[in-house]
Amino acid sequence: MIASKTLINWYSDNKRDLPWRNTKNPYYIWLSEIILQQTQVNQGLPYYYKFVNTYPTIEMLANASETDVLKLWQGLGYYSRARNLHYTAQYIARELHGVFPKSYKELIKLKGVGDYTASAIASICFNETAPVLDGNVYRVISRYYGLDTPINTGKAQKEFKEILFELIDKSNPAEFNQAIMEFGARQCKPQSPDCPVCPFNKGCYALAKNKVQELPVKLKPVKIKKRFFNYLVYVSEDGKTQLEKRTEKGIWQNLYQFPLIETQKRLSEHVLKEMVGELTPFKDLALFKDEVLHKLSHQHLYVKFWIVKVQKIKGKSINTSEVANFPVPILIGNFLDSFNF
Repeated sequence: MIASKTLINWYSDNKRDLPWRNTKNPYYIWLSEIILQQTQVNQGLPYYYKFVNTYPTIEMLANASETDVLKLWQGLGYYSRARNLHYTAQYIARELHGVFPKSYKELIKLKGVGDYTASAIASICFNETAPVLDGNVYRVISRYYGLDTPINTGKAQKEFKEILFELIDKSNPAEFNQAIMEFGARQCKPQSPDCPVCPFNKGCYALAKNKVQELPVKLKPVKIKKRFFNYLVYVSEDGKTQLEKRTEKGIWQNLYQFPLIETQKRLSEHVLKEMVGELTPFKDLALFKDEVLHKLSHQHLYVKFWIVKVQKIKGKSINTSEVANFPVPILIGNFLDSFNF
């Protein structure tokens, strides 16, 4: 059995010095957990610092515009996290008068807060016996106990939670939760775990049965959808371009982009010129570099940026120097880094 004292002792000797481990402030813990959803620590850490420096209180985050929040989040991906973060900050600041909910049952009602995040905040900030269950914890428990229930199912969540309620140190749930997550991240790693020095190697099912690489089990992901994006980067003689806001639900909601032509297959330059010509007269149209493949969790985007030179832009326009002020998807941010207006 995984002994909580052994696990916490391991954590004391091996834990990384991370800023959110030096506070019980629920705002900072919540912020770190939202950032680290589907993001590795080394990538999320600079964003954590940016947010706490720009918005040191939840009231300041609540009073920010969504555009500014999305801009600060730019490059981190899964932008619904940022929108939910802003919405929940406004709810807590205005409806709850800046006071964070203090229990798992109340925390999980917040927009963008699921079982894992609610458990983390409840245990770390309020010492509630609420075991966390993330990818690292699934891996530790499935390997040690030999559980082959697919971890991306509701059945697994119930099964693993029952085990964790038996294991968790009820006198110190915060330390136990952080310990088991860190253990999965640094010791019981997805690839090449250091089993010979693991404090639980004698009782580990996966090690004894040579199934370390087979556990945990995960159902195969859904079929990847292919989408073909053609961005029209208008450049006028008076130094203007055009951006539009993505308002529909789905990827990058409320972020900005260049006018887009999306198709079910690749377009030839000849066909694209005909389509653009129907929208506006242009002087020249050329592909900027090569097609870019942008991979998302369940879809692959095949992206081309077309530079469209026009005398004057029809409709709303902005100075090319203003583009950098708008929150954009990372692939457009990368384009802007390499294209000089």
